[in-house]
Amino acid sequence: MTAQDIILKPIITENSMDGVTYKRYTFKVAPRANKAQIAAAVEELFNVKVADVHTINMKGKPRRQGYTSGYTSAWKKAIVKLTKESKPIEFFEGLM
Repeated sequence: MTAQDIILKPIITENSMDGVTYKRYTFKVAPRANKAQIAAAVEELFNVKVADVHTINMKGKPRRQGYTSGYTSAWKKAIVKLTKESKPIEFFEGLM
């Protein structure tokens, strides 16, 4: 898998943006990606040094459309912490 296949999109919420001041960035990642692959992909895409990676498997939420009920797709979230000497990711800095 390439880095673009592993890091799918950034997660922009109030809670995730609070972590940007501490160099913690949140991404939606490929469900089969492990922590080492996620760290390597972030380092390759953004030219930064990763200190730590936390992953969370998010369950699908129940939804109804009239009589039919089902679930949204399950997905995987990664919270990536950068080293102190690493530069911040510019994409997130523009959102602050």
